[in-house]
Amino acid sequence: MQTVLIVIHLMVVIALVALVLLQRSEGGALGVGGGSGFMTGRGQANVLTRATAILAALFFATSLALTLLANWNRAPKSILEGVTPPVSTTAPAGTGSVLDDLKKIEEERQKQAPQAPEAPAAPEVPRSQ
Repeated sequence: MQTVLIVIHLMVVIALVALVLLQRSEGGALGVGGGSGFMTGRGQANVLTRATAILAALFFATSLALTLLANWNRAPKSILEGVTPPVSTTAPAGTGSVLDDLKKIEEERQKQAPQAPEAPAAPEVPRSQ
């Protein structure tokens, strides 16, 4: 159903763009859109104006239908749905300041991480004088 609506929507968009480009320019934009052409006269202008209005209404209808179809089966979600609160293993929250908590976390990380052996110092190179 959604694919059919998208195809109809695209056809309406292409037809709407073509109709707008066919209409006669009223402002005389740099001399473009002069008085000669196959779509001149007041009768043609009324037909083009009505067709443009109908296609614009179809454009809005298909846009709304696509929006409603996309949101039809979507369940409401909370912004806090995937968030898990931080777990502190040392002390309950509120017993100290934030800096104390950070120091405790850093100490735990240092205890859990294996200590890498220190690299031997580089031998001194004798200086030539």
